[in-house]
Amino acid sequence: MKGQSPEVSKDAFTLPSFAKINWRLHVLGRRADGLHEIRTVFQTITLHDKLTFAARDDDRLLLTSDSTDIPIDESNLIVRAAVALRNKRGIKSGASIHLEKNIPVEGGLGGGSSNAAIALLGLAYLWEIETSKQELEEIGAILGADVPFFLTGGTALGTGLGTEVRPGNEVIAEHMLIVKPQAKVSTAEAYKALNCPALTKVESDIILSISCADGQFTDSYPDALHNDFEPVVFHLKPEIERAHDALLQQGARNALLAGSGSSVFGVFDKREAQERAIETLKKKREWRIFPCSTLSRTAYLAALGACVVPLERA
Repeated sequence: MKGQSPEVSKDAFTLPSFAKINWRLHVLGRRADGLHEIRTVFQTITLHDKLTFAARDDDRLLLTSDSTDIPIDESNLIVRAAVALRNKRGIKSGASIHLEKNIPVEGGLGGGSSNAAIALLGLAYLWEIETSKQELEEIGAILGADVPFFLTGGTALGTGLGTEVRPGNEVIAEHMLIVKPQAKVSTAEAYKALNCPALTKVESDIILSISCADGQFTDSYPDALHNDFEPVVFHLKPEIERAHDALLQQGARNALLAGSGSSVFGVFDKREAQERAIETLKKKREWRIFPCSTLSRTAYLAALGACVVPLERA
């Protein structure tokens, strides 16, 4: 995908919608409103869905998909993004959107959030809306905590609810594997199991200092990995821990739970080691295996072609 331009015309076009992993994910505490403060280092990877946009003569928003695992009604983040953008701008335009789904559902890989961010970009292009990154981030933050990250891409530090995003030093890992067992863990279930304490002002001060340090820490990835959800998710779903351990047994230099679950990822030093692991792990027929690599911010933006213009505006 690196260096390629999407198929873009004003009437119909297709955009990639990339997945993410988290090199580090700390849940710092529960706020008074019940939401959680986090500190994380996001990373886009080459695994991606595809969203195809087409203009309509009416005002309908029609979502279709090749997957039966996701809803295609107003509960889908793609449709919610379209409605939010229309309401924000007071327009009546419709659109047909087709989702080709490759990112596992409830895999902790940000598939739904990525879809929402790309829907905002694609529809702004389709409907000829002159917008900016800031406006799209504000809409995205309402839709979901990970959505603003997908308007940046590459390696980035996420703080607050995860919606405060700033680019970091790029991390390169060319030989990775995502393993998705059949077990599923929802984000809500993972947070409930984590049972975080209430966040205090003193802890908030600590958050800021550690967050700043993380911004200078990316040279240590992909070695210094951490995810606060890992112990509780492994306890809830031992199959996910078995997938994690299998990656290490097959030669991964490191492995980690992806987001709040249910996927795990492994980083390999060489393609040969990655390929040997694929051959062994694919014998587990109930596990889905996805070879991938990291995707830099430059490559991420290049893949979005002409639709990236709003992200270049202050």
